[in-house]
Amino acid sequence: MFHRRRPAARRIRTGSALLALAAALSLTGAAGASAAAPAPARADTVLAGADRAGDLSETVTARLRERGRATLGAAADGDRAKVDVTRRSGDWAFGTAVLATEPGSERMPEGWLFVAERRDGQWKVAMEGEEAFARISRRSAVVEDREKPLFAAQDGRRKPGGAAAPAADAPDGDGAGEVGTAAAGDYRTGMALPFSTGQTWTMTGGPHGWGGSAAPWSSVDFAGGDQAVRATRAGTAYTMCTGWVRVVHDRGYATDYYHLWNSVNVNGAAVSGGTFLGYTGTDVTCGGSATGRHVHLGLRQNGAYVGMDEHNLGKWVVKNGGSAYQGSAMHGSRRVYAGSGVYNYGALGFTQGIVDANDTSTVNKRSGPGTGYAVVGSVSDGATVTVSCSSNGTSHTGRWGATSLWNKLSDGTWISDAYLWTGVNGAINGYC
Repeated sequence: MFHRRRPAARRIRTGSALLALAAALSLTGAAGASAAAPAPARADTVLAGADRAGDLSETVTARLRERGRATLGAAADGDRAKVDVTRRSGDWAFGTAVLATEPGSERMPEGWLFVAERRDGQWKVAMEGEEAFARISRRSAVVEDREKPLFAAQDGRRKPGGAAAPAADAPDGDGAGEVGTAAAGDYRTGMALPFSTGQTWTMTGGPHGWGGSAAPWSSVDFAGGDQAVRATRAGTAYTMCTGWVRVVHDRGYATDYYHLWNSVNVNGAAVSGGTFLGYTGTDVTCGGSATGRHVHLGLRQNGAYVGMDEHNLGKWVVKNGGSAYQGSAMHGSRRVYAGSGVYNYGALGFTQGIVDANDTSTVNKRSGPGTGYAVVGSVSDGATVTVSCSSNGTSHTGRWGATSLWNKLSDGTWISDAYLWTGVNGAINGYC
C-alpha cells in the first residue's frame, strides 16, 4: 500500500584511473562548441544564416537562456552558457546545454539535452521537458533507436492524473511549451541505490534541492564504501559537464550524479544498472559547492527535477524531513536518518513490495483475501515479496492508512496491502 500524498511545504541545499568497465562501454568523448550568450531571445526565435558554423550554438544558447529564465528566473541571466554539440549529421544535431554557475556558489548548474533540426535554413531546437523534444527526437537522424523510446517520455506534458503525451503526428513546435513533472500517484522507480549491491554507505544528506534552498527536494547525498558511484537503473548516459553525468531511464525518469572524480565521458552510451560512472568527489567544474567527497544524486522526471519524497531507491523509501538535508529513509518499519548507513539490497521490481509490519516483527499470511481465511504462515518486516494479483477483502489499517485491498503473493498466500509498500495506491499486478 502507499498512502496518498499529503500537501507539504518543501525547501532545499546543496584521482583514480577509470575502471576497465567504463572503457568497455563504447563511451565516446563529447566533442562540441561553447558559445557566449546572445541577447535574450523568445522561445521561438531562430537565427538566420544557418550555413555559418556558429549559428547552431547561438540558437541553442538563445533557447538555453529562455529555458533558464523559465526555470530559475532572472538569476539565470548571469550564468555561463556551455553548449556542446556532441552529434551532427546534415540538418540534424544533438547535444547538451548547461547554465554553469561559479565554483563555490551555493547555486548548482542546470542543464538539458537538446535536439535540433535545420529547416528552411533555420535551426529549430527542442529540449528535455518540452513538447517538441519527443516528436523531433523520434525522427531525428542523430538520435539512436534505443534512445527514442526513452526520449518519448521526456516531453514534460504528463501532469497529475497522468495526462497523455501528444500524438505522434502532432505538428512540431519550436521547442516552446508547457513543462511539468508528476509522479501521478505512482512512486515506483525501479532503481537501486547509486553504489554496489551489498555495500553500506552513509546518507550524508537527506532530501534537499538540486541546489540552493528552493523546491523541489529532488536530491540526496551518499558517501562511503568503495566510493564507486554506479547507475541506479539501466538507461542511456550523457556527460553534462566534467564531474556530472545524467542517465535517462524509462518511465520518464532520469538521474543526475554530480561532484564525481574521474567520471566517465559519455554521449548516449547504453548502461546497465550498476554501471560505473565515477568516484565520489568534490568536483564543481560547472559550479556549485561540495563539502567532503560525496555523490549528489538528483531525481528528474519528464525533463525537470522532482521531489524525492515517497519515491524508492532500491528497497528504501525516501522521506522528507523538517528542513533540507534532514529527512530519512525507510526499509519496512526500520527508519534511518541523515547521517546513518543504508544497505543496498538491490532494486525493487515493479510487481514487488516491501513488508511494513507497522513496528512489529511479522505479518500473517492467509489462505485468502481476509481475516476469515486461515493463517498459513508469516512474513518478516522488511522482506521483499512478489505480488501475483490483488483482490478486495477485509479492511485493515497500517502505517499509511486503511485499505480493503489484499495481495496474492507468488507462493499463493495473501497479505493485506495495509502492510506492504508498493509505491502505488492500488493493485500493482492486476486483479485476481
